[in-house]
Amino acid sequence: MSATIETGTAGPPGTDRPTLAKRSGRGPWRLVWDQLWAKGSARFGLVTVALMILLAVLAEPLSELGGWTPEEFDKRAVDPYLGGQPIGDFGGIGTRHWLGVEPATGRDLFARVLHGGQVSLLIAFTATAVVVVTGTLVGIAAGYFGGRTDTVLSRLMDLTMSFPSLIFMISMMSVAKDVNRILLITLVIGLFTWPGIARVVRGQTLSLKHREYVEAAKVGGARPWRILTREILPNVSGPVIAYTTLLVPGMIATEAALSYLGVGVRPPTPSWGQMIAESISFYETDPTYFLIPTAFLFLAVLAFTLLGDALRDILDPRGGRS
Repeated sequence: MSATIETGTAGPPGTDRPTLAKRSGRGPWRLVWDQLWAKGSARFGLVTVALMILLAVLAEPLSELGGWTPEEFDKRAVDPYLGGQPIGDFGGIGTRHWLGVEPATGRDLFARVLHGGQVSLLIAFTATAVVVVTGTLVGIAAGYFGGRTDTVLSRLMDLTMSFPSLIFMISMMSVAKDVNRILLITLVIGLFTWPGIARVVRGQTLSLKHREYVEAAKVGGARPWRILTREILPNVSGPVIAYTTLLVPGMIATEAALSYLGVGVRPPTPSWGQMIAESISFYETDPTYFLIPTAFLFLAVLAFTLLGDALRDILDPRGGRS
């Protein structure tokens, strides 16, 4: 019998208010949505995240609507006698180029920012999925089985966390040449980030495995796999969801840092970090080129952080206070 029925801990896992959901006649996730929407910062984060995802998904048709592809040069938009500076105010912003152009090449910034966001968010979401799945599986196994399994997995977590991750990421990305950069970045980030969530899940599992409904499932002859998936996992999913939303901004920033250092996504594929790195040479003569990808990166990280903080307070209030 599930924990939701036995203990009355229905609701988003990590909350203790199932009776409120029943009394109000609303589902537990509807209550989460109501609490989320009631907070101004969370509402801002939610709307901004949705808008960012929508822009990334629609990057191709929106670029066509703007009339330019991210790799297309427009020599008429730059002045060859001024070192390729954009013609016009604010980096060449106008009806022809909605966010201006890239100095020297004349590539459309609107198209490049959209496709750069598509790449950055794809890497962030994929790497987060790798981290969450790996960390959750390892954490549940370590917490539930205990003994030698817990010892081996816990030492593996400690070993992975002891590495200077950024230096190893840079080293691994530098020596890898003819590979899919997006796939490589995803795997490298995932390799060094999973122990954090594994520790959170392990602690939650340790506190749940001796609960009455778990013991009842054991007495009823349930196999470990069924107990883990039906009793433990639903009740650790709240903290996991909250932790996941807080992971995404870190992933976006990490991808941007690697691309900024020249070991991430490589031209002609755009990303926000790569665009910021390229704009450094022009920040005095064309600050718009620097400000636009920086603003998108800042808004994405801020929005996910605000949303993650709000979800953590709602789904894992005790963890949020600790």
